[in-house]
Amino acid sequence: MDASDDLRTLIDKAAITDVIHAYCYHFDRAEADAVLTLFTGDAVVDYGPDVPTMTGTAEIDAVVRRGLATFFAATSHHVSNIVIDFDGPNAATSVAYLYAWHRYRDMRPNSELWGQYHHEFRRTDAGWKIARLTLRAAGSKDFHRDAMHPIGRVGDDA
Repeated sequence: MDASDDLRTLIDKAAITDVIHAYCYHFDRAEADAVLTLFTGDAVVDYGPDVPTMTGTAEIDAVVRRGLATFFAATSHHVSNIVIDFDGPNAATSVAYLYAWHRYRDMRPNSELWGQYHHEFRRTDAGWKIARLTLRAAGSKDFHRDAMHPIGRVGDDA
């Protein structure tokens, strides 16, 4: 790999990291339209076994928009420890550690989630976009779902 390849890799990693941060930022601001622009048209979102997997921006939009408008009163998503791997020049995967806090409109207790976002990214004419997002949990407190995908610790079943 030469210096120009190294530079391209750094630029792409920064761009992908920006998409991950933008997802959290726009979700927390309840900006459903902006969240949707971060996905490819055929993207798949899997928030866990208690939620039907969404395929395509129309399904993603309906679930995200409904959640932001009627379920969550406020959220705060924090990501760190982002690891990005490339599969050629136009595809990448990532894992981002997640801490998420939620306040609900129905006055149930606030919740916390510790976990990971697992992503697949695709380079498009508009830049890097999320082609797949899977939410995995290490632990939670008062979270609104009973079942979550595990993070994949050695010895976990999934």
